[in-house]
Amino acid sequence: MTELNPAFDVYPAIDILGGECVRLLRGDYNAKTQYSKDPVEMAKKWLDAGAKWLHVVDLDGAKSGTGENVNIIADIARQAEVYGARLEVGGGIRTHDSISRWMEAGVTRCVIGTAAMDEAFMEQAVSRFGSEALIVGLDGRGGKMAVHGWTEQTDVTLVSVAAKLHQVGVRYALVTDVDRDGTLTGANVSLARQIQDEAGLLAIASGGVKNLDDVSAARNAGLYGVILGRALYDGTLDIKEAIAAARTVESC
Repeated sequence: MTELNPAFDVYPAIDILGGECVRLLRGDYNAKTQYSKDPVEMAKKWLDAGAKWLHVVDLDGAKSGTGENVNIIADIARQAEVYGARLEVGGGIRTHDSISRWMEAGVTRCVIGTAAMDEAFMEQAVSRFGSEALIVGLDGRGGKMAVHGWTEQTDVTLVSVAAKLHQVGVRYALVTDVDRDGTLTGANVSLARQIQDEAGLLAIASGGVKNLDDVSAARNAGLYGVILGRALYDGTLDIKEAIAAARTVESC
C-alpha cells in the first residue's frame, strides 16, 4: 500500500476574474461560470467550514503578468490570518518583485507557472524566499507544459521541468491537467504521482475533482494535497466532508 502523506490537505479554490469569483472550463476564459461577486465572502465560507489553506488564482494576472486583483486577495489573506489559515496565490507571478509584493500582502506561498521554465529564476527565488514560499505550477495538456494562463502550449514535459526544478531547490508542485480542469471528471492523480515519484517534488493534484472518492484517491496515492474547485461550487462535494476525509488517520 502507498504510504499516506501525513501533511495531505484539501485546498478550496477561489479563482478571480474581473473582481468576481468564477470557474473556467479547461482554462478557457470564454467558458466561465460566475459564482459570486464577492471573493472575500466566498473565502469566509470555506474558512468557516474549517479550511486551513485557500488556493487563490488571479486569472486576470495570469494573462497580463501583473497582479490585477491584489487588493481583493490581500483582503482574503487578512481573513485567512484571522482563522489561522494560510493562502497560496497564483496568476502572473513572473518576477521576484511580484513574489515580494505577495509576501507583503500576507500570502504564504506563491505559485510560479510560466516563470518556472527559467531554472535560474527559480534557483534565485529559492535562495531569496526559501522553498516554503514557492510552489511550481505544472500545468499542461498531454503531460506537456502550458504557459501564459494556459493560452500557450509547449512541447516540454511536466516531468522534465519538475526534475530540473527539484535540482535547484524547489520542493512543491501544483499539478494541473488542463483538459480536466472544471470538468468534474476526476483529477489526474497518476500524473501528479509520477511527478512526485520521478522528480521528487511534493505534489498537489488539481483539475477535475468531483466528489469524495476523488479526494480519497489523491490522499491514498500519497500526494501532498488536492485542489477543490467546481465541485464545491456546484455542490457535488461537501467541504466539511472533504476536510474530514483529508485529516482522518487510516490504518493499513
